[in-house]
Amino acid sequence: MNACGLQRYVTAATVVRCADASAAVGLVLLAVDTGAGARAGAALAVALTAPHLLGPWVAHRLDRARDGRAVLAGAFVVYSAAIAVAALLLGRAPLAAAVGATLVAGTAGPLLTGGMSSLVAGLARDGERAQRRAEGWDAVTYGIAGAGGPAAVAAVATLTTPLAAVLTLAAAALAAAPLTLTLPASHRDAPGDALAVRDTLEAMAARGPLRRATVSVLVTALAFGAVLSVVAVMLGAALTDRAGAGAALVAAYGLGNLAGSLLVTAFPLTSEPDVTMPRLVALLGGGLVLCALAPTYPLALAGFALCGAVNAPFMAATLAARSLYAPPDGRAQVFVSQAGAKIAMASAGTALAGVAASAGPRALIGVAAAVTLAGAGAAALDRRLTAA
Repeated sequence: MNACGLQRYVTAATVVRCADASAAVGLVLLAVDTGAGARAGAALAVALTAPHLLGPWVAHRLDRARDGRAVLAGAFVVYSAAIAVAALLLGRAPLAAAVGATLVAGTAGPLLTGGMSSLVAGLARDGERAQRRAEGWDAVTYGIAGAGGPAAVAAVATLTTPLAAVLTLAAAALAAAPLTLTLPASHRDAPGDALAVRDTLEAMAARGPLRRATVSVLVTALAFGAVLSVVAVMLGAALTDRAGAGAALVAAYGLGNLAGSLLVTAFPLTSEPDVTMPRLVALLGGGLVLCALAPTYPLALAGFALCGAVNAPFMAATLAARSLYAPPDGRAQVFVSQAGAKIAMASAGTALAGVAASAGPRALIGVAAAVTLAGAGAAALDRRLTAA
């Protein structure tokens, strides 16, 4: 394994993904601070996430490139500039102008997540174990970004101003661009031979392992999009009288995820991802059952931490599945398509939880657990029927 290259990758991926994970939080804080209001902040958050559905078409350019590093670096520069422009326009120009700039950032967003992950295969060329360890480190960058990015932006906004916080994350995305250009080259033999987007999507549906990986990602995103955004706050309030109890449950999930990610780098997954994923999805469903049944707040904290710890190897397994099973000339599109669909499903889960909030937190977590377990069963059954 190219240890120096992996270190640079982890640094660049962590920095740019912290910017991506915290941009929505920063823009909402800034919208409230400028007097535009929470609705304007919500509009900006939607504008930032909705373009992720365009991920396959954005990634097609990455698959066609002889060297994807320049494409990614350019995307980071565009993201940085667009976020900075949106921040500077907010409160000084019509809201539509800031939303437009945010849409541009959102279009580049898929390359900060799945697009960046498509480079991991080039970091470890000396065996499957090294490849799995590199994918484990990639999962660590997601864990750090998800747990630390929003907290860092909130801290900077408190110590300075929300505008300074958003401009700081824009600078972070910009700083990742030149570092990405120093990563080991991932040259293609012939540029321009990428699969068409339609062919890539058809391959994701037709190839059993890719199909099952996609279903697993979507099901868990739907369930945890509901639980981590809305239901955790409701459960914390139901179990305690403390205002921050729900946030602490989400933090426990994040810390468990980070710990699990570090463990995966020390002990990489060795089994075939197509076998491992349904088992991990089932464990995630079991963790949600524990959260739903937790009679006390400390047990709920433990349940959320357990879910986070299990999600880390699940994330590593999905990354391995994309690397192993994606068509070589559509690899970036597969990475980005799954990442974009995951964000969309998480948003759907959040919306559904808000609509069904009157059912209560335990019932909603129970439904999320049932959906997750059903997804695990469906993936296992599909694998058995395909092999039969």
